[in-house]
Amino acid sequence: MAFSDSMTVDLRSDTVTRPTPEMLQAMMRAKTGDDVFGEDPSVNELEAITAAMFGMEEALYCPTGTMSNQTAIRCHTQPGDEVICDKMAHVYMYEGGGIAANSGSQVRAIQGDHGRITARQVAECINPDDVHKARTSLVCLENTSNRGGGSRYDIGEIKKIRTLCDLNHLKLHLDGARLFNAMVAGNESPRQYGELFHTISICLNKGLGCPIGSVLLGPAAFIKRARRVRKVFGGGMRQAGFMAAAGIYALSHHVSRLAEDHWHAGLLAAAWAKKSFVEDILPVETNIVIFRLDPSYPAPELAARLRQGGVLAIAISTQEMRMVTHLDVNPAGVEHVIKVIDSL
Repeated sequence: MAFSDSMTVDLRSDTVTRPTPEMLQAMMRAKTGDDVFGEDPSVNELEAITAAMFGMEEALYCPTGTMSNQTAIRCHTQPGDEVICDKMAHVYMYEGGGIAANSGSQVRAIQGDHGRITARQVAECINPDDVHKARTSLVCLENTSNRGGGSRYDIGEIKKIRTLCDLNHLKLHLDGARLFNAMVAGNESPRQYGELFHTISICLNKGLGCPIGSVLLGPAAFIKRARRVRKVFGGGMRQAGFMAAAGIYALSHHVSRLAEDHWHAGLLAAAWAKKSFVEDILPVETNIVIFRLDPSYPAPELAARLRQGGVLAIAISTQEMRMVTHLDVNPAGVEHVIKVIDSL
């Protein structure tokens, strides 16, 4: 397999994006101050914008989505508590054992549907008030689900889960790393989510294309506690306004265009569906394509062959591949990837 051009299309993750020239200009113009003192005007503006957008009382800017998620879990739980989530949830699988290390809590992992759990499943996992059992205190959902192939929740099911949480005095947290993808695909509004969750973490460094950054949203008293935990975790930044300005720009310019990423993901899935060595492709709802290969074709081998053609993708298991479309993947790049796929 050989291609004459030097194009490289990076589909390993939507975290690989680089700031657009316009975003860089917004960063260079940013007003800054010491955020630990609460004096960075750009950080304050970003926090106010996102809180108002979701109808939440306050917000806290964090360097990473892992930090915002783990800060929320730390504030919602006590050591010895139990957290309910899907068995493929990012907070459980990909945050370094943070629930145990940072909060001293354990996880009740549920086998959901492409990363999504139901109210009925949650109800079955709530522990009784028994000294022999861990105290169930928190339910975490992920929308969209990374390992679920970018699957998104039905908002009606989330409402059922919230009602169940209220009846059982549980808190409901959303890992919304790709929440804007879910909202664009489902024609939903941020306030719909703000009304359903006690706390929400949103990432700016994935589909929205920022260099770094995540925002944790919640009630004022909760965010006050979270600010202290962020400091303990080492997340108290100083002149963070340069990065916050990227977030402000992205929220104004990079949300509606996510539909283009979803369209591109669908084109890639259609190309893979034609290959005889592809056994199964998860339903493509947003910007993630996950597919399983025939046992005779190991995923690392396919990743190496794609790299030869200038396409970067990740083997997420011995037989599974993942591709993620994003801001830096244009129609020409998608066309190139499809040509490489067709050549296999």
